[in-house]
Amino acid sequence: MNWKTLLSVARFGQPEKSRSLEEIRSEFQRDYDRIIFSSPFRRLQNKTQVFPLPGSVFVHNRLTHSLEVASVGKSLGNIVYSKIAPILDKSEKVIVREIDTVVATACLAHDLGNPPFGHSGEKAISHFFAHSGGKEIKGLLSEAQYADLITFEGNANLVRLLTNQFTGRRVGGYALTFASLGTMIKYPYSSLQAGKKGKYGYFQAEAHTFAEVMQQLQIPLLDQSAQIYARHPLVYLVEAADDICYQLMDIEDAHKLSILPRELVHQLFLNFFAPSDLKLLQKIERTMQEVTDANEQIAFLRAMVIGKLTHAAASVFADNYHSIMEGTFKGKLLNYLDDHTGKALKECEELSFSRIYKHPSVIKIEISGYNVIGALLEEFFNAAMHPDQDYSGKILSLMPLQYAVNSTYPYYKARSVVDFISGMTDIYAVDLFKQIRGVEL
Repeated sequence: MNWKTLLSVARFGQPEKSRSLEEIRSEFQRDYDRIIFSSPFRRLQNKTQVFPLPGSVFVHNRLTHSLEVASVGKSLGNIVYSKIAPILDKSEKVIVREIDTVVATACLAHDLGNPPFGHSGEKAISHFFAHSGGKEIKGLLSEAQYADLITFEGNANLVRLLTNQFTGRRVGGYALTFASLGTMIKYPYSSLQAGKKGKYGYFQAEAHTFAEVMQQLQIPLLDQSAQIYARHPLVYLVEAADDICYQLMDIEDAHKLSILPRELVHQLFLNFFAPSDLKLLQKIERTMQEVTDANEQIAFLRAMVIGKLTHAAASVFADNYHSIMEGTFKGKLLNYLDDHTGKALKECEELSFSRIYKHPSVIKIEISGYNVIGALLEEFFNAAMHPDQDYSGKILSLMPLQYAVNSTYPYYKARSVVDFISGMTDIYAVDLFKQIRGVEL
């Protein structure tokens, strides 16, 4: 792969145009701005990250998480550029200098395709089509189309959201550059290759869109029979930024909510620093003496760990640069940390699963997600499948025109309903659920 095609400024669904020298913003900065000012991005403020939204203590939602991931992603892009610049030719340096903006844009957008109630919402949608009312259309769909529905994937939904011409939107969706779109495709294959984790990059409805992005960026096909492509190199930086943030910020939020004690969180974060990190440890010791507020101490330690992990991930990228550009690099950047740092990160991950993600407050949100999303799917999917009934007409009238069910084919009917429900905020989904079920009149 080469940067001149990987960082294509051509826009999906739009004819190429020449740029004026007077234009201040680059094409990648325009992408960043389009995400920032989009309605789906704004709705992230009312979508659950992990903990309930919000009580007397403000914890992360999808919006604050995405902004933090973008910040780390931008730093990763800058550090990586400084490390690989010496081996780039003069023309490449001009292009690659903007990877920080491309990565930050993809980081901003990485959760736009997630439904209400986080991963619980994804599971609820998948469960509806695999084990509930949506199962009735299995025999009417191709294997790949049904796999899309029974393993709903926020990453694939992101590609659909940003590239589709929904009613009232320009041709090509948000008309982002191919470079930005490619950096957002974390899993460059279909639902048939999703594996046990159910991760994939595009729905069958966007198969042609995905192929166009891969062709435009000249990303190689690694497996002809399975149609598995290499990743865009910058995907590794987006993935690392997301992993760094959610691993550490979930622990900080758990401390604020008194789920984890201060002493435990202190030790978890201090474990990232080896005796050889003498200057950093001295800085930590001085700051901890000056700052006495428990939350501020945790925030400082978390910032120090983010800085260390960001530099470490960038070094892994630079050390494996050639295999990444050849499409042969395997796994995540954070899988290749030194033993000391990797062990500390693993401890955070294990504690998060045992003490945070299984906490009653988190489980209650997941149960609510199953019930609310399941009920809404039942109402709107049944209405879409039987539109001539009087009740169905009333239900379908509640869907905005951009999600109107215009197709007679069951797969696209299901897609329209899922588009509508997956775009909801937690609060809107709960309110609509109450109103339809007569809980709130």
